[in-house]
Amino acid sequence: MRRKAQSAIEYLFMLAAVLVLVLMATRVILNGTRNLNEAISEYTTQVRQRILEDL
Repeated sequence: MRRKAQSAIEYLFMLAAVLVLVLMATRVILNGTRNLNEAISEYTTQVRQRILEDL
């Protein structure tokens, strides 16, 4: 019976480690998406201003 309990605990630790890795990857992706969105927004604003200046 002790071996089954040990296996269950090991399984839960592996599951927790996977969840931590998934959360870290999600955080990196969301930060990257946010930074990219800000850069694109800033670029479009600059292009819009240049177009209006050239008119």
